[in-house]
Order: sequence, then C-alpha cells, then structure tokens
Amino acid sequence: MSNHTTPAQTVGPYLHIGLPWPDGPYAVTEGTAGAVWIRGTVTDGAGEPVGDALVETWQADPDGRFDHPDDPRGARSHPGFRGFGRCPTDVDGTFGILTLKPGSVPGPNGPQAPHIDVSLFARGMLHRVVTRVYFPEEEKANAADPVLRSIDDPDARDTLVARTAPDGYRFDIRIQGEDETVFFDI
Repeated sequence: MSNHTTPAQTVGPYLHIGLPWPDGPYAVTEGTAGAVWIRGTVTDGAGEPVGDALVETWQADPDGRFDHPDDPRGARSHPGFRGFGRCPTDVDGTFGILTLKPGSVPGPNGPQAPHIDVSLFARGMLHRVVTRVYFPEEEKANAADPVLRSIDDPDARDTLVARTAPDGYRFDIRIQGEDETVFFDI
C-alpha cells in the first residue's frame, strides 16, 4: 500500500456544514449591557458580495482579558461574555457579531490598542485569512499600536478601522482588489 498526497481543497462550501457554532454571532447574549454589533459586508475582488463566507471573531473583554486558559487573569468581570463569535454571510454578503468592545491587551512591546481578531473563510480559498477590527474613537491607542504602525500605507491601515454605526460599528471586508482589507501572514 502506498500513501498518496491528498489534493488541496478550498475551505468552502464545507464551512456552512462543518463550522456551525451553537452561539452563532453572539459573543454575548442579547440584552447584555454595553453590547454592540459589528456588522459588515464581505465582497470579492470585483466588489460583488460573497454570500457563502464565514466570519469568525476572537477578542478580549472590556478589561483586556481573554476567556481562555492561557490568560491567567481570565475574563471574569463580564458574565456571559464568550469572546468568540461565528457568523455566516447571507446572500448579500452581510454578517453581524454581537459583542462587547474589547479593552487594550498586553503585547510583547507594550499595550495593543483595543481590537478584535477576525478570521474569514470563503469559497476559493485554501486557507482562512486573518485581519483585525480597530475602533475609530481609539485614535491615540491606534497610533501607538505596533500592528497598525507596521502598515506603511495610511489607506491600507484605514481598512482595519471600523466606522461607527447606530447600533455599534461597521466593518466591511474586501477580499482582494481596490481597497482590499489588510490580511496578516500568521
């Protein structure tokens, strides 16, 4: 018997079958004090909506603590906060995650600005892509953030800063092309 290499496969459309999350887009329960929506649209290189993508978020709580065993401080001050959300896009490419705005987190070279880590899975991609959502009212923290500072082009950097919206924030993701969202090589 010989072992053969498995051919490469894209991450979609399996993601709609194999990646459901019981709490879906709710990193906190509805009605949680201070909860905000992060809403947006995923578009492809031609600007067309991607109706079969999956947006996944991971973040610290408002005190900059993670609900994870690797953070010994723990996210204890916000009952019901999970720090994780997963939302498939609809036919119009839209998604929404209900969460709490994160606090600043420690980094290897000082504090990082409040941000949400985002993974995007979609058809045609062999691997997920990873980006971040930063917040527009955090100008001073954003200016000092080592990840944002590592992006030389101000227009590219702006693709990581959400816009305020009536019920939270708007964060659109452009997979490629003009105004492409910055993705990180992790």
